[in-house]
Order: sequence, then C-alpha cells, then structure tokens
Amino acid sequence: MRSIYLGLPLILAPLPALAQQTDEQLWFQTNGSFTIGSDEKVTLEGIIRFGDAAEGLNHAEAGILYTHTLSSGIELSFGYRHVEDWNKGVTLPNEERLRQMVMVPLGSGFNARLRFEQRFNNTAPEIGFRVRPRLGFETPLSKGGLKLFATQEHYINFNDTDYGQRRGYERMRNAVGLSVPLGGQLRGEIGYLNQYRFGRGGRSDQMDHALTLTLNFNAGDISGIGD
Repeated sequence: MRSIYLGLPLILAPLPALAQQTDEQLWFQTNGSFTIGSDEKVTLEGIIRFGDAAEGLNHAEAGILYTHTLSSGIELSFGYRHVEDWNKGVTLPNEERLRQMVMVPLGSGFNARLRFEQRFNNTAPEIGFRVRPRLGFETPLSKGGLKLFATQEHYINFNDTDYGQRRGYERMRNAVGLSVPLGGQLRGEIGYLNQYRFGRGGRSDQMDHALTLTLNFNAGDISGIGD
C-alpha cells in the first residue's frame, strides 16, 4: 500500500512539519441518497478502511442521515452511525454515534459544515461529546462534470471518558480530490486525505496518509411510492 503514495506532494496546509508516527491507509465509502419531496433527503452510508499499522481492515461504519434544506440553501441534518474497529485482526470495542449537522453555502464554491456528535462506547457508560467544524470547496473543471474538491476538518472533544476520549483539540483532516460522473445518477470520487492526530495521554502524534475512493448514488424522489 505504501507505493500508492510515492510522489504525493505535500499540498495541504497548515500541517505540522513532522509526525512521530505515520500510517498509510486505504478508505472506501458508499453513499446512497433518495429525496422525499423537494426539501428532504435520506442518505445511507457505508465505510470500510484498511491500514498498514493494523495489518489490514481497521475500521467500518454503517449509518443513516436525514437532511432538510431550507429556502436559503442551509442544510439541517441528523443521523446515526454504528462504528467498529480492528487492530491486527483483533476486534476492538464498538461505538454508536448520534450526530447533528448544519451545512451553510458560502458562495464561490465554498461551504461550512458544523457537526455535533454524541459517542456511546460499549465498554463504559459515559457519553463522549465532540464537535467537528469543516470548511469545504468545490469547483467544476470541465463541461463534462469533472469537479475538484478540497476540505479541512477539525475534531474538538468536550469531555474525557473512561474509554479514551480526551478533552481538547484531537485531530485535523485535510483532503483534496476529483469527483467524476460515472453515468446516470452515479458519481465517483478519488482523493488524498492527510490526518494528523495530536498525542493525548502521553501518546505520540500520528500522521495518516489515506487514498480515498467514494461512490455516490442518487436514487431520485420516492415520495410518490405507495400512493
């Protein structure tokens, strides 16, 4: 997997100059959406990730998200995700997440998203609270539908938990990639994501380099089904 990243430029900033630990990863995601009328949308999500440090499969998520779009273009969403992790073939404690999001279009291809999460771990009774602000950008590159996208996201934890969450600034993600039409309502994305985890509780900082591959499918409007 390391060969995937040979020659990738360090084009995402700001990033710390050096990480004490690094990992090369491969991330897959699928999103299937359908609309309910003109303002509501439901999205089903699946995520699978592989990493060199974990010697294979290390992370999976399955979720659902409901989104309502206001007349101003602002999107209000809430949803749920089931999360599982592995390390060198060993199953780690799983997690359930509730999330609420606000997405605001800023113009000129920019948007801002604020995500609130409540994390429930099966090894401890505490709820972990965190916020994930993100700035995004997207612009067309051709009349055929090719687009360039870039994002920067931050993780800020509100509290400590017995299962490992520590209060404060936890990590930063920077990503850049291309979105490509694949026919009909199907689009594909390929990108590079850099994740920097700040050392917590005596741990070393870690930088992850991930090749990201995403499929997005829009099933259309189902509001009339069953009438």
